[in-house]
Amino acid sequence: MPGLLLLTQAVESGAAEHGDNFYTMLHGLLETFVQYSVTILELLGTIVIIAVAAKAFYKWWQKDATIKLTLAEGLAFALELKLGAEILRTVIVKDITELIQIGAIIILRACLTFLIHWEIKNEKAHIEHE
Repeated sequence: MPGLLLLTQAVESGAAEHGDNFYTMLHGLLETFVQYSVTILELLGTIVIIAVAAKAFYKWWQKDATIKLTLAEGLAFALELKLGAEILRTVIVKDITELIQIGAIIILRACLTFLIHWEIKNEKAHIEHE
């Protein structure tokens, strides 16, 4: 019977080790996917900011009155992309200090987005008033 007990323990420990390896592999895959997704969202946000800045400069050159509205709407969209990247980043947080840093960034970006949307609303009202 002791041989059977040792054999059972060996099989159970092998299954547990296999499960741990599977979990580690899945976690690594998720971490890689999230990191690539965050990078893509950050890149898209940066591209939007550059494109909107170029469009706003063109409108400024043309003396268009809607320049502030165009710039604000583009920045709001870019910030929302970057905010999505930060939210995704919370999936792979390793410790509490990293979570606090990401939380602070999310709060700052959310406040900026709120202020920009407020600016958009005021600018639309100003344009309609004219």
